[in-house]
Amino acid sequence: MAVKTYVQQYAPVPTALDALPQPPAGFTGRDEDIAFIQGVLDPDRPGSGPAVAVLSGWGGVGKTTLAYAAGHAAQKKGWFTGVLLVDLHGYDAHPAQAADALEALLRSLGVRPEHLPPPGAGQEALYRSQLNARQEAGERLLVVADNASAVAQVQPLLPPGHHGMLVTSRNSLTGIGRLRTVNRLQPEDAVDLLDSALKNNDPGDTRVEQDPEAAEQVALACGYLPLALQITAALLAQDPGQPLSERAEALGQAEGVLDGLNDGERSLRTTFDQSLERLLPQEQDLFRLLSLNPGPDISSSAAAVLADQPQLATERLLGRLAASHLIERNPVIRNRWQMHDLLRAYAHEQAQATMAHSRIPRRRYEQAHQRLIDHYVQYAREANTHLHPHGGTLSPRYADRNQALAWFDAERENLIATAHTSPQASFRLGFTLGFYLEWRRRLQDLLVVRSLTLDACQALGDSDNEAKAWNNLGTALRKLRRFDEALHAHREDLKHCQEIGDTYNEAGAWTNLGNVLQELRRFDEALHAHETALNQFQQINDAYGQATAGNNLSITLKELGRFDEALNAQQAAINHFQQINDPPGEATAWNNLGVAFRELRRFDEAIHAHHTAVNLHQQISNIHGEATAWDNLGLTLKELRRFDEALHAHQTAVNQFQQIGESHPEATVWNNLGTAYRDLDRFDEAITAGRQAVAMLTAAQDRFLSGEAWGELARTLTAVDADPLQIHEAWTESASAYDLAGAEEKAAASRYKADSTKTPEP
Repeated sequence: MAVKTYVQQYAPVPTALDALPQPPAGFTGRDEDIAFIQGVLDPDRPGSGPAVAVLSGWGGVGKTTLAYAAGHAAQKKGWFTGVLLVDLHGYDAHPAQAADALEALLRSLGVRPEHLPPPGAGQEALYRSQLNARQEAGERLLVVADNASAVAQVQPLLPPGHHGMLVTSRNSLTGIGRLRTVNRLQPEDAVDLLDSALKNNDPGDTRVEQDPEAAEQVALACGYLPLALQITAALLAQDPGQPLSERAEALGQAEGVLDGLNDGERSLRTTFDQSLERLLPQEQDLFRLLSLNPGPDISSSAAAVLADQPQLATERLLGRLAASHLIERNPVIRNRWQMHDLLRAYAHEQAQATMAHSRIPRRRYEQAHQRLIDHYVQYAREANTHLHPHGGTLSPRYADRNQALAWFDAERENLIATAHTSPQASFRLGFTLGFYLEWRRRLQDLLVVRSLTLDACQALGDSDNEAKAWNNLGTALRKLRRFDEALHAHREDLKHCQEIGDTYNEAGAWTNLGNVLQELRRFDEALHAHETALNQFQQINDAYGQATAGNNLSITLKELGRFDEALNAQQAAINHFQQINDPPGEATAWNNLGVAFRELRRFDEAIHAHHTAVNLHQQISNIHGEATAWDNLGLTLKELRRFDEALHAHQTAVNQFQQIGESHPEATVWNNLGTAYRDLDRFDEAITAGRQAVAMLTAAQDRFLSGEAWGELARTLTAVDADPLQIHEAWTESASAYDLAGAEEKAAASRYKADSTKTPEP
């Protein structure tokens, strides 16, 4: 049998190899992404893997624009002779099939319709042979497959040989090429995009330059999302007289933020709808449920409580939501998940719409929300057993104190947000979070939570716990140096306790009242309060109360110059803390004992006490307490003229207070550091430290310590024979600060020194 093969040469057909649109105006902020893509597409790249990059990210983040920009950049480098572009419509109601995409690409390559094989293997073979022929002819093409939703859409389009490919998708499509997640813009790049988009419509539009702060607010409200910014720019262009501040305010209203991101042609809500519709019903349900979490992120275990599903099953659903870029994995802590603010607003809308359908879904979502609150409360209470000095039996849920602290650290924002949800939640969490927030020195958070707790007690008519809430609020106010408000709170606490005959809490109220009076330098009243507290704790035989009251009493006695009595009270307090096994209290008491020894000029014993305090605080990771002990150790070492060691101690204290953001105690250490530098004749550093102390104490409105700091600065200036006018001004500031603090004798002494250094009039 003779077989003849006929090869027909078809006439040349025009090809479409320049299909890549230009990026829109204002394209910016993608240098790192483009560098990554170029590393994949570079014909001289190391390795032999395919030149395929998959750009994934949630709808509106700018994947397509990035692909266009990267394609143009690669062409400018001469890496490609042409570009093939196909839109797979992966998130439309009817996504393109691979066969449709292949046919479109073959047409772009110049294949006539009558020469196209039937869909299937024949088309794929023709596609590969066409690209191979191009390679043999010295051409290299870039295939851009935009808006893919599944691997099956892309797999048949993968180019052979040395050709390249860019794929964009809202899903993380694995097994195709190098994955790259496209994230939102940086704030400054978002503002630049907004400005460029406005100027593209009107080169004379200067609203961004005129109000950069409002421009930043608009960019923030848009979530630094390119699509949202482009829509906002279009709306602003339609209303040239609208100030950016007005647009920012409109977008800042959480209920209608998605309504404000629709310019008639493009809608962020529609983009999100397309992504949600691609999910399975269970995945959609979990996405809606996640909006019930009041905080910024959620753990896998908390999400499982919301979904009322086993944790492993919930984690699988979370993983699929993350692969669809509707949520993100926390980049720092494993098994935690977060959602962009605009997606959270969309999820909340979806949840509200579902609950509005009927009573059954509404009740289901309400039960899920309550389960989540119960979860946070229960876990917080169990973690608190490892922090509270008398928290009862330690919960086995946490291996130790550090693990309990780590849980609190991870959930802090969720817990505080939960406390805002209802009076009941405020009440249940308010009495639990205090020890943690104090320990971490989250004092503003502490004030917020304790204010909510007091409001909750009053709203719920709980007069018994209202006294405790007043006490806790007063403590938070004192730690924030809002002493007059703290005094009022503790007096309210005392009044409530006396009305209901609660001796235990009355003694605690006297203790805290004494602490505030001591801060106000009303030492005689503070002494009465602490002695009353100690007597009441002794009457009810409360060891912890006696230890705390004795510790505070010793500080007041020291301020009154009654050092022997202070020493006895402090040693008794240490014994009590040791008996009840309270390391934090014992560490604080050792530090105060060292101060008493120093005032009695028993320096060796003082050094031993401060070292003991440092070691105890280190063992329990109390940075604030450790820094305080280092500072006091430095003061004692200066008395022994061990100036280098004193300097080291004060520098350690400054560093630790800076680490935890405690500006007021840091300021006092700067003052002590300045005197240590002066003792070492390092006067320039002493002046710098002194001025730092003055600035920080003045900002903190601590008039008494400001007076001390100005005085020490004046002494340093005197030591270097500074301009007498500078010395005079420093002593004058010292006198003024003491006057405001009501310290008349010290003010008079500073004023006398100021007058003695005043230069005569010329």
